[in-house]
Amino acid sequence: MSAAAAPARKPLMPVREALDFLLAAARPVSEVELVPTLEANGRVLAEDQASKLDVPGADNTQMDGYAVRAADCAGAAAKLKVAQRIPAGQVGSFLEPGTAARIFTGALIPEGADAVVMQEQSELDGDIVTVRHTPQSGEWIRRQGEDVRAGAVILPAGTRLRSQELGLAASVGLAELPVRRRLRVAVFFTGDELAMPGEPLKPGAIYNSNRFTLRGLLENFGCEFTDYGIVPDSLQATRDTLRAAARQHDLIITSGGVSVGEEDHIKPAVEAEGRLNMWQIAVKPGKPLAFGEVNRGDGRKGSGVSSATGAAYFLGLPGNPVSSFVTFLLFVRPFLLRLQGVSGELAPKAVTMRADFDWPKPDRRNEFLRARINGEGGVELFPNQGSGVLTSTVWADGLIDCPPGQAIARGDMVRFIPFASLQH
Repeated sequence: MSAAAAPARKPLMPVREALDFLLAAARPVSEVELVPTLEANGRVLAEDQASKLDVPGADNTQMDGYAVRAADCAGAAAKLKVAQRIPAGQVGSFLEPGTAARIFTGALIPEGADAVVMQEQSELDGDIVTVRHTPQSGEWIRRQGEDVRAGAVILPAGTRLRSQELGLAASVGLAELPVRRRLRVAVFFTGDELAMPGEPLKPGAIYNSNRFTLRGLLENFGCEFTDYGIVPDSLQATRDTLRAAARQHDLIITSGGVSVGEEDHIKPAVEAEGRLNMWQIAVKPGKPLAFGEVNRGDGRKGSGVSSATGAAYFLGLPGNPVSSFVTFLLFVRPFLLRLQGVSGELAPKAVTMRADFDWPKPDRRNEFLRARINGEGGVELFPNQGSGVLTSTVWADGLIDCPPGQAIARGDMVRFIPFASLQH
């Protein structure tokens, strides 16, 4: 009697499909806070913001120079009497024909003037200015409302606020902004071999670099997080920590223990405390990425898809340091942003660049290769692409998105994703 055939292994989920699955599952936190605009950097707007005023509020000058009537300067070397001086913040008087107003950047254009002549195009002798330029009506004038019109939505809900958005909000007088509350994230690390810097290394032990990498990334994304540290390699300890973390957090992130070894307890622990919705992605590095939810024992409703079942989201990252780093950038980052309420496209943005290397033996998975821009305008590879080579992430400027089964020859155009666009 022949042995029963082993069940067919489920195919790995493609990268884009996995990202779409994650983003479809994410539901933003619902609580809204009103915070001072000065303290809103990195937060996500909960409501559209409209301007109550025009910007600029009135016609003003872009340059230091002289406010004039263009018709008075139609001839060569027009001479005009300087009848007034208008610094920024002051209002001038009506500009009489045949006169000019000395004016400074940002000052309001006086009634009667319709152009500004730069001071470099004029000469002052006493109270007479000689204009050595023929200005056109409107020259060097910022028109009222040319930047923002009263009533216009300047920042839509779902905008993640950067320095430029804060400046725009301030320019229309918004002293406070309604934002979604900060995301609450729990993080812990599995592996009896892990030690902390400062501790002596026992035989077979390694320092827990992932703890520092992931905490730094969570800080970059403005999360409130609880670090449960290193959890012993046991099913019960893993379950206990998951249960504790689920009570007060929107999302649980783990590092290590998501593979199929006897000491990999994350998968069975999540299945015991909740459910696993996705596991193993067609990505290199980082195949054993896991996504699911962990039940809240107190029945408290959470935010998001999981709120219907009173659960916290769960994302399990691989233990290899490069795998953990790359999967965070590719999958955790967009998931965090969606939970925070960021709208729009969240897939990594790539630029097309020339490959200054050969990659003749591609993998069947979607590879993300550590690379940097060189002085010739191309990208070159770090020589060792192993998932444990953390130096590659410091040396590199970003990742090359290499599709499954695609070889790369020197001179080919490739998709390059800069780290600068992934870590904030």
